[in-house]
Amino acid sequence: MNAEPAAKPALAPQTPPLPHAQPEQIGLSPVRLQKMSDAFKREVDKGTVPGMTVMVVRRGQIGHFEAIGRQGPVATAPMAHNTIFRIFSMTKPIVSVGIMMLLEEGHVLLSDPVAKFIPEFARQKVGVERNGKLELVPVQNPMTIQDLLRHTSGITYDHTGNGLVQQLYKNSPLRNRKITNAEHATMVAELPLICQPGAEWNYSRSTDILGRIIEIISGKSLGAFLTERILAPLQMAETAFHTAAENARLAEAFPNDPWSGEKVQLFDMLEKPVMESGGGGLVSTTMDYARFCQMLLNGGTLDGNRIIGRKTLELMASDHLAPEVKIQGALMPPGHGFGLGFAVRRQRGIAPFPGSVGEFFWSGRAGTFFWIDPTEELFAVFMMQGPEQRQYMRLLLRDLVFAAVE
Repeated sequence: MNAEPAAKPALAPQTPPLPHAQPEQIGLSPVRLQKMSDAFKREVDKGTVPGMTVMVVRRGQIGHFEAIGRQGPVATAPMAHNTIFRIFSMTKPIVSVGIMMLLEEGHVLLSDPVAKFIPEFARQKVGVERNGKLELVPVQNPMTIQDLLRHTSGITYDHTGNGLVQQLYKNSPLRNRKITNAEHATMVAELPLICQPGAEWNYSRSTDILGRIIEIISGKSLGAFLTERILAPLQMAETAFHTAAENARLAEAFPNDPWSGEKVQLFDMLEKPVMESGGGGLVSTTMDYARFCQMLLNGGTLDGNRIIGRKTLELMASDHLAPEVKIQGALMPPGHGFGLGFAVRRQRGIAPFPGSVGEFFWSGRAGTFFWIDPTEELFAVFMMQGPEQRQYMRLLLRDLVFAAVE
């Protein structure tokens, strides 16, 4: 008997591109875009980062998309349009859209206490530092879903400061990618809050807790929910919590930071984590994330698929920080507030970079970045793996892109 022919391996799904246009057709200066390209090539030549991708989209069409440098410091492969990056906190806007989709279906309210879904949060206390010691005091107002979305929950990160609460975070196993989302949420609930809910903006693990609430409501893993409800409908074929072992399109950072000399430690994109971090666990490509951005700029739709309602998205991209809310840390640029998953520009001035009122954005720890400017019908996506260079590159990118807007 003749052996059956071997089955052909299934082709990997492809992310469909957004349409392209000549820059001048969509109000972008080709001369100034070339100056932007030259500037980033200088940074690669100086050894600032191994490489990067830069995309600028206006009026629904790509006016500039370039891959510069190499995928990694020892890579022979050049940086490519479809290189895969750790996007870290650019996971947060995707998960925030996910929880708001559940709000649109009546499963959750912004005013719901977090303890309604994760009862352990009902026992949480606030840690107040007095004379070098941590005193635990009762919570005055319960932490809500809205607090998680706008980072006013009182939850924190261990890397945003060195207070006594943050030291407790550092000594906990919260960074372990082998714990479950449920175990992670319980650990966070057992730690004291850094402030009263609603009192301060503290960048935090709040979106990880939202990811766990999505799991509780949907009955699915966070990855399965995001794929089914957001990633697959948007055809973001290469966005997930890890990538296939045979994939050779991985962006890597220098092993030691070129500015500080300190060791750079980023997670292994090929390793499937137990914890699917809603705050920072996804990997993606420039085009994948561009499709997410275009959906947001379109008011919640892409290619006829409505992901989220227009008014819901309008609410998300509005500033949700009252004047009395104290903004802690250096992550929030001057002149900005925070919405439900994004930073939001409040005014034209004060910030040390150009932009429009109502622009919204966020970024990732390893250097990825996006912003959406509804006034100019424009968004940009920038991908690299250079943690210490991220703030410099964000400022540089904004200056260069807005200089090209006609």
